[in-house]
Amino acid sequence: METFVEEDDRPLGRSIARGLMCRCPACGEGRLLSGYLTVRPACPACGEDFTAQRADDGPAYLTILIVGHLMAPAILWAFIAFRPQPLVMIAIFATGCVALSLALLPRMKGMMVAIQWSRRMHGFGEGELRHD
Repeated sequence: METFVEEDDRPLGRSIARGLMCRCPACGEGRLLSGYLTVRPACPACGEDFTAQRADDGPAYLTILIVGHLMAPAILWAFIAFRPQPLVMIAIFATGCVALSLALLPRMKGMMVAIQWSRRMHGFGEGELRHD
């Protein structure tokens, strides 16, 4: 019978914080991303293998959710308070949405990889099974 090790050697909160900083969830030292959204095959500091990660579209969905929830009230407030010209409003808020999305997307990817690492999903920690 196979059971997973129940030790909390990979705390979720610490892993998420490191992922949001685009750092290795294992050591917190090495950079997680080699480019804007390209995950390194392994941590340059501790050698943790990241080839098992499967962030896929999750970071984009989270980014859209967060940007939408932040910008929608701001757009509504600006419209009610100032009644700006439509083109001015489009220019300002489109720029804001794009800038916020570009800033959040790598952090959401780092967080998604860190959650997968912390919860041993998709092959992270597959060598840690015990046979009872």
